[in-house]
Amino acid sequence: MKVKEKKVKYIADGTIVTPKGFQAAGVHAGLRYTKKDLGVIVCDVPATCAAVYTQNVFQAAPLQVTKQSIAVENKLQAVIVNSAYANACTGEQGLKDAYEMRKLCAETFGLHEHLVAVASTGVIGECLPMEKIRASVPKLKPTAEWTGAVDFQTAILTTDLVMKKTCYETIVDGQVVTVAGAAKGSGMIHPNMATMLAFLTTDANVPSDVLQHALRSITNVSFNQITVDGETSTNDMVIVMASGLAGNEPLSPQHPDWENFYEALRQTCEHLAKQIARDGEGATKLIEARVKGAKTDEEAKWAAKHIVGSNLVKTAVYGADANWGRIIGAIGHSGATINPDCVDVWIGSIQMLKQSQPVPFSEEEAKAALMEDVVVITVDLHLGEGEGIAWGCDLTYDYIKINASYRT
Repeated sequence: MKVKEKKVKYIADGTIVTPKGFQAAGVHAGLRYTKKDLGVIVCDVPATCAAVYTQNVFQAAPLQVTKQSIAVENKLQAVIVNSAYANACTGEQGLKDAYEMRKLCAETFGLHEHLVAVASTGVIGECLPMEKIRASVPKLKPTAEWTGAVDFQTAILTTDLVMKKTCYETIVDGQVVTVAGAAKGSGMIHPNMATMLAFLTTDANVPSDVLQHALRSITNVSFNQITVDGETSTNDMVIVMASGLAGNEPLSPQHPDWENFYEALRQTCEHLAKQIARDGEGATKLIEARVKGAKTDEEAKWAAKHIVGSNLVKTAVYGADANWGRIIGAIGHSGATINPDCVDVWIGSIQMLKQSQPVPFSEEEAKAALMEDVVVITVDLHLGEGEGIAWGCDLTYDYIKINASYRT
């Protein structure tokens, strides 16, 4: 959906506690050597919620517990998150530990257990050191201050180099409605979902079924359109909590201001997704692939994601080598319908292929375009009206270094 840009405003200093009714905290529980590693978001009231999860068949224990919580009445009041340990492939003990985390959080903040979601990220196959978590959950002191959001954002990181957060506001029924988010993700990124966690808060009044439908639709054009290394993880999810404290009438697609809210939620998700892709392990550049002229939007998305997911494209971008043949190679096996005689390709503003024929270009100008922080690759398939965008990052020597010693 599209709305006028002025209807959605980016709030540069906004955080997950900017929407009315939310508080957050993070502490060092000793799961990592020195950094904060246990965090929580708490809402003043039971919030309507929505969630999407990894499509990996190995789903970690926290996902199972979170699904069970939400199934009770489609509401959440808190999310507790740990880093360092994924609590995945940990059998019956892992499930017991995830339920215990939920119980500890509920008892600490005086909540019903089913109003608590659980998330974990880190090394697969190792059980949580529950003695450290038991001792640390009571130390979480949520606040609506900026510091609480920063502590939470720090606590959820693993190999990430930077915190990922964003915030937008819009107008619904004459009231200011805010949508904000925090995320983690750096490697094992190839969502349908993949090693990433994203937590979104909003003070909009929106029923859970409506929120779920919107989140699923938006995920398909945001989080599911990023890739770092083609690997899909076991833990990852996006959760949205809506406090309803903005005071608007309940939202639905029939509401006159629905597009405002939808666009704010979409921009929040897209901004977080791009931050995750840009912070890929060892990455130096964000790659954005724009495909137009496809037979359908779905085929355009396939082609765009194949471009940013191609190791050959990724290494060419890292080396600032304008090797457009690698782009052609990627879209040629993307599954999208292609007429090999009518494809156009640009890197930045420089056209390199027209109707599948090479176009003379300046290597120096092309190299300059590939040295930018954001490298935009555009492809026109000239077959229809379908459009799609995907985001990824370059592939560097540091990616190998980071993942060769992840456990050690």
